[in-house]
Amino acid sequence: MVAGPRYVSPAPNGGFVVSEECGDVKVFMSSHKLVCSLSSKYGHQFGNPAGVCVDAEGSVVVADEQHRSVHLFPESGAPICLVSAGLRRPAGVACSPFGHLFVADTGENCVKVFKTLKER
Repeated sequence: MVAGPRYVSPAPNGGFVVSEECGDVKVFMSSHKLVCSLSSKYGHQFGNPAGVCVDAEGSVVVADEQHRSVHLFPESGAPICLVSAGLRRPAGVACSPFGHLFVADTGENCVKVFKTLKER
């Protein structure tokens, strides 16, 4: 099965991030050249990555529907689980410049707002 793109988000450097059906998230440069696969770079196993966004620091945030979690993938260092409880089907994410994380939970038909740490 060929994995197709599901969600796309712009990145601060002019590139973009794409989540794919069946398990991976890829980061591209503005020239459309592949920078990396998050599953390969971090050794992370996605269930069903859905919504993606990039925060002000350039970290990629991914909502994983199957694992019912939201993870942050910093430019360097290990992935950080931001939300691992209270989600039924996280399908979309957005970061605000004020440190808020918005998660569209289609399992509960709502948007949940979380306060994130500005310093990591």
